[in-house]
Amino acid sequence: MVTTLAHAYSWDLVGDDAAADRFAGLGVGAVALAASYHTTRAATPLHPEHRMVDARHAALYVPVRPEAWRGKRLAPAEPSWMDSGSFGVAAERLRAVGLPVYAWTVLTHSSRLGDLVPDVTVRNAFGDRYPYALCPAQQDVVEYCETLVAEIVQSGPLDGVVLEACGPLGFVHGGHHEKTDGTDWSPVQQQLLSLCFCAACVALYGDAGIDVEQLRSAVRAGVDGKADSVRAALGEQLADAVSGVRTGLSRGLRQLLVGRIRESLPSAKIIAHAAADEWATGPFATVAGGVDADVDTLTFTAWPGPDAALPVLKALQGITDKALAAYVLALPPRPVDGAALAAEWRQYLDAGASELHVYHPGLASQGRLDAIKDALSRL
Repeated sequence: MVTTLAHAYSWDLVGDDAAADRFAGLGVGAVALAASYHTTRAATPLHPEHRMVDARHAALYVPVRPEAWRGKRLAPAEPSWMDSGSFGVAAERLRAVGLPVYAWTVLTHSSRLGDLVPDVTVRNAFGDRYPYALCPAQQDVVEYCETLVAEIVQSGPLDGVVLEACGPLGFVHGGHHEKTDGTDWSPVQQQLLSLCFCAACVALYGDAGIDVEQLRSAVRAGVDGKADSVRAALGEQLADAVSGVRTGLSRGLRQLLVGRIRESLPSAKIIAHAAADEWATGPFATVAGGVDADVDTLTFTAWPGPDAALPVLKALQGITDKALAAYVLALPPRPVDGAALAAEWRQYLDAGASELHVYHPGLASQGRLDAIKDALSRL
């Protein structure tokens, strides 16, 4: 049997007495409910009270307890557009219709904190900062992520936790009104622009015996010279050293947070968004070099479609024997067509994925909800 999970925001359920039944009616097995989330503007097409939620900054949707954050440089904000603790209200509604609830936890993505404390953000080889990207080489960021997870886990009953952005963010997945497409930067150039040169990363490079100025020059030349790969830009020896630092950051953060979750919720299902590419950044942190944490499932992005996603699935299969979940899209540009969705999703299952994580019923029209239900019934 296929394990299925749907994504939701608390505002999809709070104030809508029919929402939980809509989710249950899709035939999914659980819901990943946002407990910590970044800035977004989200449509709510079926809500009885509103059609749009403007989440103007990153926020924590369980109560922000002052005693837990006292003395820390980084602390989350409560949402001004919803009551504090809305996660708990929404979770209770989902459990009432028999759906397990996983806390969908976004970690190193916060424009609000990056604006407030810029020195903990990613800084590229040209000196530009990415205010949305908190760098896990910074101890303040690690402490923030650890406290965030601990607060979410202790806030109430949970069946699992989903860890998103459990590692460095980089060039992509950033600006609110992105104006970068005209550069024609390739994925390799974007990966090079994602390599961090904040003070903490520079110190780690030095500890690894890396000549930081040599690295900086190589990255700049690779960006402007349109290198064919990160390794071609850096050279194999330098690439090995830098890759070791970068993959170690994601692995260390993953080990720490999964360990904390297991201490409090030993039987909870733990899901981590992941990529096999050693240079991966963003929501899907790299697991190159080994997962090395007691997670149950790794989720890979299938949003680009089978041609791009199936090689990612195969690469992950070469790294780990963990269960693998396809993070599938039921929103545009996908058609409002259950048979078409099922045909795509079947490709991931046939290739070895054992779970489907569906994005995102709360954002979907009634027609798209019907298509999701139809697709899942076919599988």
